Amino acid sequence: MTGIILINKPRHMSSNTVVNVVKHQLNLKKAGHLGTLDVEAQGLLPVTLNSSTKLFDYFLNKNKEYITTFKFGEETSTLDLESEIIKKDNKMISAKQVLDILPSFIGKQMQLPPVYSSKKINGKRAYELARAGENFNLDSKMINIFDIKLLEQTGINKFKFLISCSSGTYIRSICRDMAHRLSTFGTCYDITRTKCGDFDIKDSYTLEQIKNNQYHIIKPQFLFDYKEIQIDHNNETKLLNGQIIDHSGDDGKYKIFSSIFLGIGEIKNNKLKLIMRLF
Repeated sequence: MTGIILINKPRHMSSNTVVNVVKHQLNLKKAGHLGTLDVEAQGLLPVTLNSSTKLFDYFLNKNKEYITTFKFGEETSTLDLESEIIKKDNKMISAKQVLDILPSFIGKQMQLPPVYSSKKINGKRAYELARAGENFNLDSKMINIFDIKLLEQTGINKFKFLISCSSGTYIRSICRDMAHRLSTFGTCYDITRTKCGDFDIKDSYTLEQIKNNQYHIIKPQFLFDYKEIQIDHNNETKLLNGQIIDHSGDDGKYKIFSSIFLGIGEIKNNKLKLIMRLF
């Protein structure tokens, strides 16, 4: 069993816990996920099965889309609802004020991750150090916000957004930075990931459906747009053993098939090698 299952992760559950549930239910040797969601976040979590865990690097930099709600005028230490409010003011924020600052958040920019994040500092997660009360510095990272739409105002100082951004963007950091621009505080009330690369939440399954064997596995050969190459059993053995074989064709990457899908190969100067084994 190999491929990807799209999971609709519930709130209050870590991404690794979701992976372990899928791994146990499907009796897999290995499983992984393509992009961590915060414990308090929900939505699309692609889970890779067995040899498809090798797809992690391929999908690492895929763009993401989120629906999220920010509340201004208060801030928690984790910037979400996992912790208590530590800062508060009485400032009232209007939809017009929010709309006025949105254009300044579009495009490439340096973003500082939240203190409570999974970033590693000398081998330890930032949230572990924060919970232990240790002082440390996080480095900003270049991210790209392609679009932010204000969907609606849902209450006093509460606003719902649709955000399209590059991989590695922290939605909680956008909330924090937007609040600072408005000279107030901000807390992220909810996050739902709706897209991850070409994957869409409408095609995902709940953990209850997984437990009831109601799911579809996306086979790895359907994840690539490369042309196909068919090889015989002898060359299959050579490629699987790491050898390079003669094969005429244009330089580039290809999907390699024998009796089954083997993985992704690359031709250079009429030489073919397997660069990603998915069997």
